[in-house]
Amino acid sequence: MKHPTRREFLGTASVTLAALAASESLRAEAHTSQSLPPQRALIGSHGRDGIQLFDWNAAAGKLTPAGKNGSVSRVAWIAPSPNGAFIFSASELDSFDGKPTGEVASLRLAKDGSLQLLSARNSAGTGTCQLAVDATGQMLVTADYTGASAASFRIRDGQLSEAVWTAHYTEHGPNAERQESAHAHFASFSPDNRFAYINDLGGDRIHIYRPDPATAAMTPAGSYRAAPGSGPRTLHFHPNGHTAYSMNELASTVDVLEWRKTDGSLTLVDCVPLLPAGYKGPARGCDTVIPRDGKFVYFANRDDDFLYAFKADYATGRLTPMKRSSCGGKTPRHFALDPSERWMLVANQDSNCVAIFARHPETGELADEGASIAVETPMRILFV
Repeated sequence: MKHPTRREFLGTASVTLAALAASESLRAEAHTSQSLPPQRALIGSHGRDGIQLFDWNAAAGKLTPAGKNGSVSRVAWIAPSPNGAFIFSASELDSFDGKPTGEVASLRLAKDGSLQLLSARNSAGTGTCQLAVDATGQMLVTADYTGASAASFRIRDGQLSEAVWTAHYTEHGPNAERQESAHAHFASFSPDNRFAYINDLGGDRIHIYRPDPATAAMTPAGSYRAAPGSGPRTLHFHPNGHTAYSMNELASTVDVLEWRKTDGSLTLVDCVPLLPAGYKGPARGCDTVIPRDGKFVYFANRDDDFLYAFKADYATGRLTPMKRSSCGGKTPRHFALDPSERWMLVANQDSNCVAIFARHPETGELADEGASIAVETPMRILFV
């Protein structure tokens, strides 16, 4: 029997010790994760009980039902205040409080994870589908899909004022079925909080404003014109501070945009297709997820129902396709990474479920299969 040389012995010992150390580290990490208390997750639902409460176990990648809140219904979007004390909801209604509008509401988030309604206001129009809170927590902006409108509100101690500013859009695009009128779909603020944006899916335009958080006033500051018939649905900013991605619902493409900090303008850099070559069936682009490190970007597409992972060049924001994968159901309405960024959760609207996929933080890859939990018409996933 051959005895190992001193060099071979030391090399083998080093590998063994490294493996043992890595194993101990993983066990310690797993033990730490398992010992952490569950985190509260809120899911906006289009049902009667508009906000569903869950406990999230990051070690197991598991959602456990923890109650419902029926003080708001047909919720299309929820968003937190910057300090985490309040939750704001947009309800996609045809009438509220005797007027032809949707509802925007504020709720207090208690330490036990329960919600208490604080205020409810009329939006600017019907079908209020989304809202955004500015970085100071002093103002909120809503978007109304069927009402073709937007509004802003002051926030004081979690209470919403009546609408301070409203806009009603009139442009429409060439798609006769989906762009018969303007359709405000998404509100967002720039990374420096100096500009606000309203995506108009029906008018193929992103409206740009200068917000005043102290008064909730909005002053026009230009617009971005998307390709005719593309239908810009959502807008998300990359952590590099100068790139934004606009999801085009009707074309199932993504506009990679250069954002100028000086004037808030958006300039097209690239247009990325999401559909497989030769695909002719129905398709609707949905939304975008960007991890904190900005190394990857994920998009969801509906009707053909998939997630699409891309590598992102941090400096330029340009995208390189990686892999399409399952969304775990029909019609992904929204999807989100959990706080550990090791899990991707997908709200599948027409399957009445939230699918949960493991994610590798280093490679960005998503698992092909995942668990699923029943949720009535899930529209938005929020960890608080």
